[in-house]
Amino acid sequence: MLDSLTEKFEGVFSKLKTNGKITEKNIDTVVKEIRMILLEADVNFKVVKEFVKEVKEEALGQEVVKSVSPGQMFTKIIHDKLVDLMGGETKELFLQARTPNIILVAGLQGTGKTTFCGKLALHYRKAGKKPLLVACDVHRPAAISQLKTIGGSLGIDVYTGNEKDAVSIAKEAVAQAKKNENNLVIIDTAGRLHVDEEMMQEVLNVKKVTDPDQIIYSVDAMTGQDAVNSANEFHEVLDFDGIVLTKMDADSKGGAALSTVKITGKPVFFVSNGEKLNDLELFHPDRMAQRILGMGDVVSLVEKAQGIIDEKDAKKLEAKLKKNKFDLEDFLGQLNMIKKLGPLENVLKMIPGVGSQMKNIQMDTSVLGKIEAIILSMTPKERNNPDIIKASRKKRIAGGSGVQVSDVNQLLKQFYDMKKMMKQMNNMSKKKGKGFGGGMPGMGDLNNMFGGKLPF
Repeated sequence: MLDSLTEKFEGVFSKLKTNGKITEKNIDTVVKEIRMILLEADVNFKVVKEFVKEVKEEALGQEVVKSVSPGQMFTKIIHDKLVDLMGGETKELFLQARTPNIILVAGLQGTGKTTFCGKLALHYRKAGKKPLLVACDVHRPAAISQLKTIGGSLGIDVYTGNEKDAVSIAKEAVAQAKKNENNLVIIDTAGRLHVDEEMMQEVLNVKKVTDPDQIIYSVDAMTGQDAVNSANEFHEVLDFDGIVLTKMDADSKGGAALSTVKITGKPVFFVSNGEKLNDLELFHPDRMAQRILGMGDVVSLVEKAQGIIDEKDAKKLEAKLKKNKFDLEDFLGQLNMIKKLGPLENVLKMIPGVGSQMKNIQMDTSVLGKIEAIILSMTPKERNNPDIIKASRKKRIAGGSGVQVSDVNQLLKQFYDMKKMMKQMNNMSKKKGKGFGGGMPGMGDLNNMFGGKLPF
């Protein structure tokens, strides 16, 4: 996500490190480079012009602090201006105190509206709502069946009506929601390849008969200038309340993310990061600015981890670690937890200082699948008692998982090395009386960041 933009900003800051002080000359040089970076990222030219003007004025007016390098100062200035550009602060959907609440989702075809509707329904169900998905895209082939499939996979009701008239479907759906005690209605409307009068009139009519609490406009993060122009046209007709940025996991230039808020004056509510229905995040301008500048995003990583770590399981695992009873079954559980965090390269990029080290590294994520296959080829007895895995068992396990015996040996060695390290950590913490993990510098702090839920 935004890798190219991040890399270019890091290049600018690295050049500044060679400058001993800030001068009007190197400010001009930096501003010119930033202008080119943003234009190449397909940021709206009016937005770019205002942005670089503000950066230059801020830099010229800065009081020089001896302990702060030019690179550090410019990083802070650009970070703060990027935060302002993307809305300044996190904005959440405001739902009225009525039943049902109604959210209407609009946008061009291919921007991921239907998938987003499913993600949004899941998001609010986790918050205690009983959502109803409404299929009002009666023009795109398979749009209704796609929403029904998404709803079915989540166990969430989907209203389709007669599957021909979007306005009638929307009106009937609200009545159906009241009857079935659905306190949230999410309406998926039709999109087109470009803005046209027929589409606008239909979505406007749906708005009139449903009186939605919130209207969300779906922006494809990969489309740059086109996304901004379309957003303007939709906003003139619908007066939408906020935006969802979709396809942020793809190789997007970032222009839409940096332009749409400024041009429309509306906040980004959500970021959609992938095809999985739990891949939805609240949009935080400060965290996005940190990602763009290669500063990582530890807070989002922590929140993601907290959402998948079961506190009871973590406590059980901690007890086993204290007794040095950690086995391959537990190892498999931790592996599955890591997989739930998402693609490993995306997770590592959220750690400060790691992302910039990875741009030329090809990660072999297949190794995780190989480890899982080896462990799953073991019997429950072998997983609980790895010491019994001798030559004949290794051969059987290797054959069952499609690997070499050497791969099984390597896994077992890594497991025993890790177990030995955990035992040493436990012994150190007991001596210092700080609890498990207290003797390993930094580990206790990391555990605190994850709400005390990590097993160390």
